[in-house]
Amino acid sequence: MKLTANKIAGVLREHGYKLTPQRHAVLKVIAASYAHLTPEAIYEKVHLENSDIGLVTIYRTLDILRELNLVCRMHAPDGCRSYMMRRPTEHHHHLVCSSCGRVVDFAGCDLVDLEKRLARETRFEINGHLLELYGLCPDCNLASR
Repeated sequence: MKLTANKIAGVLREHGYKLTPQRHAVLKVIAASYAHLTPEAIYEKVHLENSDIGLVTIYRTLDILRELNLVCRMHAPDGCRSYMMRRPTEHHHHLVCSSCGRVVDFAGCDLVDLEKRLARETRFEINGHLLELYGLCPDCNLASR
């Protein structure tokens, strides 16, 4: 199940954030996408309907959504970041093509033993993890041969 813009708006209100028309426009774009979007891609989509929204508003909204754990942030090999609404019931990670930037989500990582060992060795209290694997997608792999 994917979160909708209206559900996210309710969560924002519960945490004391105002739901401005600009924030709502950003939420609609992110919630409608099934792909990871860069802040610039979000800006381009939002800007088509509301030219009053600046890139700073996009970044601030994304920061709030991250703080509330409502979006998933992905780091690309080129240093760019992209975002996607979290799926409440799905813990997932990413396969990232280092050539074309394609992102494939996957579930089922088994890092429990590693987390326990690292917590024991470092005395960290580990409360989550993010796993991104980089390589070539099938299309780029085929093209590189």
